[in-house]
Amino acid sequence: MAGTNTSLVIAEKVSKSFGIKPLLDQVSVGVHQGERIGVVGLNGGGKTTLLEILAGITEPDSGRVSRAGGIEVVTVTQRGELPAGSTVSEVVLGAGAAEHEWAADPRIRGILAGLGVDELLERDVSALSGGQRRRVALAAALITDADLLILDEPTNHLDIEGVHWLADHLRSRRSALVVVTHDRWFLDTVAQRTWEVHSGRVDQYEGGYNDWVFARAERSRLADTAEERRRNLARKELAWLRRGAPARTSKPKYRVEAAEKLIADVPPPRDTVTLSAFAKRRLGRVAIELEDAQVHAPDDADGTPGRVLLTDTTWRLAPGERIGLVGVNGSGKTTLLRALAGEVPVTPGRRIVGKTVELGWLRQELDDLDESLRVLDAVEEVAGHVMLGDKELSASQLAERLGFSPARQRTPIADLSGGERRRLQFTRVLMGEPNVLLLDEPTNDLDIDTLQQLEDLLDSWAGTLVVISHDRYLIERICDSTWALFGDGKLTNLPRGIDAYLERRAEEAAKPAPKKSGTTPGAATPGAAAPGRTAAAGAAGGSGGTAGISAAEHQSARKAAARAERQLEKLSTREAQLHSAMVDAAVDPQRLTELNEELQQVLAAKADAEMAWMEAAELLE
Repeated sequence: MAGTNTSLVIAEKVSKSFGIKPLLDQVSVGVHQGERIGVVGLNGGGKTTLLEILAGITEPDSGRVSRAGGIEVVTVTQRGELPAGSTVSEVVLGAGAAEHEWAADPRIRGILAGLGVDELLERDVSALSGGQRRRVALAAALITDADLLILDEPTNHLDIEGVHWLADHLRSRRSALVVVTHDRWFLDTVAQRTWEVHSGRVDQYEGGYNDWVFARAERSRLADTAEERRRNLARKELAWLRRGAPARTSKPKYRVEAAEKLIADVPPPRDTVTLSAFAKRRLGRVAIELEDAQVHAPDDADGTPGRVLLTDTTWRLAPGERIGLVGVNGSGKTTLLRALAGEVPVTPGRRIVGKTVELGWLRQELDDLDESLRVLDAVEEVAGHVMLGDKELSASQLAERLGFSPARQRTPIADLSGGERRRLQFTRVLMGEPNVLLLDEPTNDLDIDTLQQLEDLLDSWAGTLVVISHDRYLIERICDSTWALFGDGKLTNLPRGIDAYLERRAEEAAKPAPKKSGTTPGAATPGAAAPGRTAAAGAAGGSGGTAGISAAEHQSARKAAARAERQLEKLSTREAQLHSAMVDAAVDPQRLTELNEELQQVLAAKADAEMAWMEAAELLE
């Protein structure tokens, strides 16, 4: 390790452009030993480019990057590249690593379990999903004793427990850290400094997200900037931070008097009473209710009935209620949302829907839109104007609120990034003027500024809201109550929110795993974590464990797990072939579109196969 206070990497007057767009313009930054730096900014603004220049992956057009001699820098990018033909064990632990050597090291065991990689060690990397590949690359980085870790969106593909574990782990290390993240809770917990990349510059702030919001708002006020809407949004956000979550203000770096003056006349984010009354006028007394309902996971491809997720459940969503829904991956959150939407039967039991309900549903999958349409055309295809609270917005105004400038609104959908398509999807949902809104992982691919705009819009939206998210900050910010699926066939209310959820998961993980027998190679072992889950989630178990299912059901689950693994291997091979073919077809737009369509189908099929594996593994635990 480098010595205390050593300058590890120094970038001096670095510039980098792609085409005519300068992403970095005469930027000078430095990373010192033991520093933890969070990097934020708009998608496409240059965050990843800055990280790759610091890591030596990309060379700047001009300027100089100096690195201290003898330091070890480990980088995890979003590319998910792993050595072909290797097993997970070889990638993470090194070729020829003996199990007795690493298994005796509690630090290594903790990293493997914390990221849910411990049950993937014998698998070939070519058979992994995108999320599994990212977690394997992250585990390989964390096991090292690097002087500097450079991580690009490490919380992607982690659930709430995984994000919490990663934050604790990074805070306990001696390594310096530079991390790009849109997870505001993670940023506030981990970062000692924040870099904001925008307009070719890097503005530097002390502290994490909380301090960054305060400093940016104060800097805006002192400069008397013309960005009135952004300033008001920042003031509203920091008012919530100051009043609604006092624990986050534990690192005051600015004069308390100035901060209090800045927010003195800022109302709470939402007028809950007024919005609730308005919601009742729009919805009446009934929104959506599940009564004595039983909810099943989707049937297997061979017709085998899906496992029971909820039994004898009565859940009444009141007009204006705002609910956050949490649970480990594979616990049935999306299936429950589909049941609320009427796409999944709840028999025995029944689903009751208010006569005036207008449902809006933001799914995880991107809408299949006509890619020749412009952004504004796709929004106006739904409606020309929308009422949000007591304000009427045109399609163009709403699109601008969600980050599409007037110029960008003329862009064909085919030219949009994944984050922009997500924003367009949400804009179209809101244009339908729903009074019941179901949001499934709405923060995927969104940067922090867009998340603030989304939350600001929802503050004035009157209706019933159910949101699934691994973004702890979002749930605490826009929801009034939290419910959880723990895999016990029940829907559990958590009066203390995410803290109560994490405490219960930790209690479940601490319980000794019951002894089980009859497992076979390839099947889940006792306490095993399914793909996408932490080891704690595996240890917690779920409904339908072996102690309560018949031998025939156990045999069926074993077959389902093996079948899902075979499907994943085939689909991963096809995915690699498609990526290669897309590179070869780079100059043939029509062929490229055809290949991309097939790739999306393959990725969707992989997600289904992963879900089938997890459901089978839970039965075998």
